[in-house]
Amino acid sequence: MHGPAAAPLAAGDGLHLPFPDASFDRTTISFGLRNVADTHRCLTELRRVTRPGGALVVCEFSRPVWGPWRTVYLEYLMRALPRVARAVSSSPDSYVYLAESIRAWPAQADLAGLLRDAGWTRVGWRNLTGGVVALHHGHVPD
Repeated sequence: MHGPAAAPLAAGDGLHLPFPDASFDRTTISFGLRNVADTHRCLTELRRVTRPGGALVVCEFSRPVWGPWRTVYLEYLMRALPRVARAVSSSPDSYVYLAESIRAWPAQADLAGLLRDAGWTRVGWRNLTGGVVALHHGHVPD
């Protein structure tokens, strides 16, 4: 029994995707959107390469929705994670960057607004782990 053909691997810049317009039924980015230099540009590039009727899923760190958990999580992120990284990692600065980039990243509703601003419709999200991570989705109108 044969399954669908595997998609070829391609390296490219998220701000200048190396694909023609409307190339894909679905697009996704996971734990990378907060690392691009221009979030809006990346979202519009993903929109450009997604066909009408297609969809986007973004998996990214987010904001815990329950206040006490958010406080514990952010305190851990900013204080404990860098300390642990200095003790066990050969690249502790990477973990400091990780903590800072997560803390500076927009909350769920704000990221949903960025998707809308980039032309995505039917935008929404689903919180995972109480909002530590969220799956955002958007669609390209038919």
